[in-house]
Amino acid sequence: MGSPHLPVQITPCPATLVHWLAMIPLGSHPAWHPVLETLAYACGYALYRRLRARRGDFLPDAQRWNVIAAAAVGALVGSRVLGLAEQFPTLLAAWHSGHLLALILTPGGKTIVGGILGGWLGVEAMKRISGIRQRTGDLFVFPLCLGIAIGRIGCLVAGLADDTYGLPTSLPWAVDLGDHIGRHPVQVYEILFLATVALTLHLLRHITLPEGARFRIFLAAYLAWRLAIDFLKPQPLLAGLNVIQWCALAALAWLAIGAARHATSRTRSKERTA
Repeated sequence: MGSPHLPVQITPCPATLVHWLAMIPLGSHPAWHPVLETLAYACGYALYRRLRARRGDFLPDAQRWNVIAAAAVGALVGSRVLGLAEQFPTLLAAWHSGHLLALILTPGGKTIVGGILGGWLGVEAMKRISGIRQRTGDLFVFPLCLGIAIGRIGCLVAGLADDTYGLPTSLPWAVDLGDHIGRHPVQVYEILFLATVALTLHLLRHITLPEGARFRIFLAAYLAWRLAIDFLKPQPLLAGLNVIQWCALAALAWLAIGAARHATSRTRSKERTA
């Protein structure tokens, strides 16, 4: 007679067990994402109104509302377009299978970088139409920092259902989003980055800067951040960078060209009046 079959006991490797216990168990809760996204918009707008009431605004109400509307429409379109482009393999598959329209109409798939750049382009277009020559973005800096930070909490709790989770890591602050894989909490990294930017600009509030300079500092800092942090996200790559990074790089180059032109224009203006 053969020996009786005994139940097999699997003993986890101590290193693996320690790593699993070290992870922060968050799970994936996508139902909370739209709640926190709505809260982000509400808190950002409330802070904007408070800052405008406290600091004043050189734009009359009608023009400011036109600028806000243009920013909202541009942000909505930009976030969706870049969100679709970011997942270009899925986009191409939907095109070849004839399901492109269904993919476009599917909720979700938005990006903050697309929203910021789309909103920026929308505002610039409205300024041209309305004949506004002043830069108008400074009032949006702190509301954007607050709104994006709250939105990132929503991305974090959404977990694997959201496309913003990080790559696997063995760091002690790795998060478990429900698949028992420790990942970089890239959303938390971004919240800390936004808090640093907001605090720095707040401490420098007494320094006189040209109108619009604070918004451009925020925009350049955030784009540079996304260029760096997106290396920790599992996104499809094109020549070593994902679509978000390529857009961030292009926008940074555009900002640099604009800053150089502005500096040259100011220098020539001073030479004429000298």
